[in-house]
Amino acid sequence: MESMPNIPRMMKSFFFVFSVGFLAWMLFLDANDLPSQFRRNQEIRQLESEKAFFEEEIERVRQEREELLTDDELLEKFARERYLMKKPSEDLYVLEEE
Repeated sequence: MESMPNIPRMMKSFFFVFSVGFLAWMLFLDANDLPSQFRRNQEIRQLESEKAFFEEEIERVRQEREELLTDDELLEKFARERYLMKKPSEDLYVLEEE
């Protein structure tokens, strides 16, 4: 009676079986497995691109703010357009486009 036909002796070793099992666990079953790492890396790339976009927007808003604070005519134009402000002697009509 033969116990195991033609299986290399190394594959019968407890350490080999344990190592293969451990490797499979770490690659596919662990909380930090390969698919999870891939999804996290994609999310990081997306968040970094959003961060770059918002940093540019912050810089643009800072420049606009600086311009508004230094130029009275531009500040008046901004207040009239954005907040519908007017002088006491003026009438204001708002036309809405459909």
